[in-house]
Amino acid sequence: MNPTNPPSPSGTARTVRTRPARPRTVLVSGASIAGPALAYWLTRRGCAVTVVEKAGALRSGGYPIDVRGTALEVVRRMGVLPRLRDAHIALRRLTFLDAHGGEVAAVAPHALSGGTDGDLEVPRGDLTRALYEAVRDDVEFLFRDSIDTIDTIGTSETGETSDSTDPSGPGVDVTFRGGATRTFDLVIGADGLHSRTRGLIFGPKEQFHRYLGYCFAGFTMRNTLGLAHEAVLWNTPGRCAALYAPGDGDEVHALLTFARRTPPPGAFRDPQASRELVAEVFADAGWEVPGMLSALYGADDLFCDTVSQIRMPRWSSGRVALVGDAAYAPSFLTGQGSSLALVGAYMLADCLAGRDHTAGFAAYEQATRTFVTLNQDLVGEGDAALFPITADALERRNAMLRGLSALPPTEAQPAHSALTLPAAAGPEVGLVVGPGV
Repeated sequence: MNPTNPPSPSGTARTVRTRPARPRTVLVSGASIAGPALAYWLTRRGCAVTVVEKAGALRSGGYPIDVRGTALEVVRRMGVLPRLRDAHIALRRLTFLDAHGGEVAAVAPHALSGGTDGDLEVPRGDLTRALYEAVRDDVEFLFRDSIDTIDTIGTSETGETSDSTDPSGPGVDVTFRGGATRTFDLVIGADGLHSRTRGLIFGPKEQFHRYLGYCFAGFTMRNTLGLAHEAVLWNTPGRCAALYAPGDGDEVHALLTFARRTPPPGAFRDPQASRELVAEVFADAGWEVPGMLSALYGADDLFCDTVSQIRMPRWSSGRVALVGDAAYAPSFLTGQGSSLALVGAYMLADCLAGRDHTAGFAAYEQATRTFVTLNQDLVGEGDAALFPITADALERRNAMLRGLSALPPTEAQPAHSALTLPAAAGPEVGLVVGPGV
């Protein structure tokens, strides 16, 4: 007997029409790290994924970033680990200087990070390129565009009309800045610390923003000191100037970090005002800082921001969810932003497999939140070892560094590997019947 044509009460066969399965459609906002990683795992679970990115192309600049612990298993399963190992930066030492430029201590990078020899440090552009190339043939990318509005006006599965900006209806209507309007089953914000997706659905950033008491300015400049495979950090209480040479090239990454009780008004929206603020803070600094300030004014890649985390009580609402920095930015002080993005992307895709969005998003939070919190808690407000605020704290830090320089490498930081990935799911679980789940 055909199970799709069961007998009717009268004994004659009746036809039951079922809607054909179709892929679950997902819009991902952001094409940095979390976005392409999530797209990769969703497509392998049968989803049809679109990634929208406001930049005109992949962003190739930025500081080198770390891939550690559980995140190493994510990139291994993606097949990009050998490529990232080839791009690994073998940083040899961190040298700390006092106010006069004298050496305090030189230590191995892992001694401070809690990393291991198996961890990776790669140029940000190499990681984003590897993730993009792993998924570009299977995903629709929309560059030079972004989400303008999110709405759910439509008809529900019960036939009732929905008219709400809370995306819990049968689909999510998205209007793009470029003018197009499309409907998706799910929308995922992977658009960073200043996520527009989060703002549209959850409200202003301030309610989730945890300021850690520091501001920074980052840019590239000429390698006038001839640094190679090393970083040099100059400290006075509440101020740090760092030069970072991932290789032996003609340019280095410069970072000027300073403590401030509250974020500056406007939080660095005006580039010229940002330059003037940083120059004022470091006006009397010694060592190479005057040259760094000169380079600051001429830099075309200057990036200024607060050192912050995003802490949210929930990462989803209706059919919209967040991943990576948009949901749980840990700050660069932890060195775990990219690793959380990679692990979060894997876990979100895995938890959606075989579940409707409500159950999938709940499982994602339940399975991932402890791991996220452990890594966010690696740093507290105003207590970063690299940036002591008071003279006493700086002296204690320097004494600790002198001790580290004579010690063997430390053990791995447990938080980095505090989550074990589930096995990958099959490709059929992204298929949905009818209006989608």
